[in-house]
Amino acid sequence: MSSLVGPDEDDPRGKPPVPEDVQEAIRTLIRWTGDDPEREGLQDTPKRVARAWKEYCVGYEEDPAVHLSRVFEEVGGYDEIVLLKDIPFQSHCEHHMAPIIGKAAIAYLPTDHVVGISKLARVLHGYARRLQIQERLTAEVAQCIWDNLQPKGVAVVIEASHACMTARGVRTPGVGMVTSRVMGTFRKDDRSRKEVLGLMGY
Repeated sequence: MSSLVGPDEDDPRGKPPVPEDVQEAIRTLIRWTGDDPEREGLQDTPKRVARAWKEYCVGYEEDPAVHLSRVFEEVGGYDEIVLLKDIPFQSHCEHHMAPIIGKAAIAYLPTDHVVGISKLARVLHGYARRLQIQERLTAEVAQCIWDNLQPKGVAVVIEASHACMTARGVRTPGVGMVTSRVMGTFRKDDRSRKEVLGLMGY
């Protein structure tokens, strides 16, 4: 089990303690890469890295569906596509823990209610702030909206750059990956699918 160290005495902001075994794991990685974790510039790095990863993966601490629990039924008869696009996000790939940086477009065809538009971005971030692969992220966002808003259709398109490909391995910068998930009317009806993808710019 992880043993917690006390709050940093030299940190007036009272940041939360970091388990000693977590810090030691990061020191081990630093040694393995060829540096000295005891040198001045790296002494506090284990705590910084640990806290950064807690922030990167804060999505594990929430259920993205809660953001869709409040809906609005006074829509004035509106029953056309609701689209939020160019939503920036950052995630980390589960294979190399390298950054995934991109943008998403999320659309749904409402029945008799809508949700606050910021909630669509919150759903995305709730799933993105975990270790991910882009395909699953796309599917999870779409399924969450489908299950909780019960719309006539859902469409999610994600375009992202993966550092595990651009900064290591094949090292091919400038490459973007696009994934999509369409459900309901957008999947069954060609015209509806073309319309929503066109509005998204695809």
